[in-house]
Amino acid sequence: MLDVATVAAHLAGRQALKDINSSKVSIKNATELVTQTDARCQKIIIDHVKEYFPDHGFIAEEGEGGKLFKQSPRGNEKYWWVIDPIDGTNNFVHRIPSFSVSIGVMFEGRPIIGVIFDPSTESTFTAFEGGQAHYNATRMTVNSNPIDEFASIAIDSNLQGAMPPGILKMMLRTRFRNMGSTALHLSYVATGGLVGAIVVCPKLWDIAAGALIVEQAGGIVTGWDGRKLFPLDLENYDGKSIKTIAANPKVHTEMVRLLSL
Repeated sequence: MLDVATVAAHLAGRQALKDINSSKVSIKNATELVTQTDARCQKIIIDHVKEYFPDHGFIAEEGEGGKLFKQSPRGNEKYWWVIDPIDGTNNFVHRIPSFSVSIGVMFEGRPIIGVIFDPSTESTFTAFEGGQAHYNATRMTVNSNPIDEFASIAIDSNLQGAMPPGILKMMLRTRFRNMGSTALHLSYVATGGLVGAIVVCPKLWDIAAGALIVEQAGGIVTGWDGRKLFPLDLENYDGKSIKTIAANPKVHTEMVRLLSL
């Protein structure tokens, strides 16, 4: 499954790069941009996966009428592929080459495979449950740095209204970053480039792969309240947001505390 996910992510990411200057754009759900390439890349991924695992299920971002795409598993193997064909569509629309393809595989409500591909830099982040996390061919681990003036924390650009006081405190204490892609934020927590990431309103397809990658790199991924995100009831998942923190073990507790202010 890891090999199939990796190939699918590369196929979709390279298609996205080909389309970046020509893809048609529309508005989805009054608040999000979507392009023809999102749907094209999603189809590339699903078609590739179905060649090898025709009975597996899918949860993906681009369904009809602005809703998610969902297809339940058939048979006894209850595997779900959770797909974001272009994570960072706003960047993609504006021809900013900071976006990614995110593919997670979930079983019994938990991620077991994660692949994130950044086609602009040819960077591939992977992990499987019980194994190591890798950045291309190199093992990666989270860092052990504190929250200080030399640290970087990734913070969403979409804060859903007022700035939470805890996020402002972290912004003032660090060299905060925003790459425009939740999946990339999680990937760089896993590499040790970031001490943590705060995700305000992600959907499952934004975090399924990245959460596993961070955890297999030695990090901690929870909700803002410090509780575990998984397992989830995938049959009944309807696209709700899942407030998320990803961090190295040294700063996770402090990030939870700050977000409770």
